[in-house]
Amino acid sequence: MSTERWGETPVLIGQAGALQGGRWLLTGETLLIGRGPECDVVVADRQVSRHHARVRRMAEGEFQLEDLGSKNGTHVNGVVLEAPRRLTDGDVIQVALAAKLLYIGSEATMPLSMDEDAPAGAGRLRIDRQAHRIWVAGTELEPPLSPPQYRLLELLVLRAGQVVNRDEIVTAVWEGSESEGISEQAIDALVRRLRERLAEFDPEHAYLVTVRGHGFRLDNPM
Repeated sequence: MSTERWGETPVLIGQAGALQGGRWLLTGETLLIGRGPECDVVVADRQVSRHHARVRRMAEGEFQLEDLGSKNGTHVNGVVLEAPRRLTDGDVIQVALAAKLLYIGSEATMPLSMDEDAPAGAGRLRIDRQAHRIWVAGTELEPPLSPPQYRLLELLVLRAGQVVNRDEIVTAVWEGSESEGISEQAIDALVRRLRERLAEFDPEHAYLVTVRGHGFRLDNPM
């Protein structure tokens, strides 16, 4: 994960759709947008092509956007993108009808509310709650967690250092009638699967700690 600060580096900010609240620093030479899991910005929507569009660094730190022959098109400020286009501050990129991204090229135009929803967690595990993105030991978790796994991890991050009991987990993870009749075995299976996913990226540390007779807590070292 980049250590450069927002405002010092151009950034894309999710404005609507599946990407709302996400932020992607343009620190590399290219940034690939599409439905494929190998993309830098993944838009999990059937309207979006596997490799839909690409942002490429130009001379003197400027960036241009190009459509990669997508089926449903890419727009900039409401105009269909027919050829590569240099991005300028405030440009709105629309990926098919599935998502919108705001391009911010300088600190002068950075939204004042930029840090309000910064990723939670001050340790090796960090989570962006709006974009549902997770980083473990500096690497983003891909493919994403399942919805129940994500809701459990989000609960533990928000209650960092505290023990979360099983009733609280059921309420947070399973909604409405789904929460009826959830067994301890189902909770244990969910915890086990989440542990296994996190261990794929940081096998040296156990983030989910069982507090016997009480519940679970998150151990998130610096």
